[in-house]
Amino acid sequence: MKVILKADIKGVGRKDEIINASDGYARNFLLPKHLAVEANSENMSKLKSKQDANAYKKEQEKEQAKKLSDKLSKILLKIPVKAGKNGKIFGGVSSKEISELLKIEYKINIDKKKIELKETIKTLGTRTISIKLYEGITGNLKIDVISK
Repeated sequence: MKVILKADIKGVGRKDEIINASDGYARNFLLPKHLAVEANSENMSKLKSKQDANAYKKEQEKEQAKKLSDKLSKILLKIPVKAGKNGKIFGGVSSKEISELLKIEYKINIDKKKIELKETIKTLGTRTISIKLYEGITGNLKIDVISK
């Protein structure tokens, strides 16, 4: 019997996947526990429309990520910090501070976890950091750490 899974089931399949299950397993376990529905024409069309909507949504998110990447490449974010005479910073600049400054100055919301910093920035100067925006799309942001 062909069924459409409504949830991930270990060893069987993932959500929205069409599988061939034995009649007994489908009728006695999957269907009564609402883990699957029968793969008739009505349910198949519902699944198709759901998949089309998800594909459209992903395409929109990808377009927004590309636009944001272009916008980020044109920005030079100045970060004022307290620094010593030899150019060393007291403390450091973290991804959290970069995210907050982008939000305040440019009204761009970026999660601090998406900003790729190997470690906190501890010296003055200009550098380029990368930000993961979407699968396969990264944006480059120039930051200039300056002394107050």
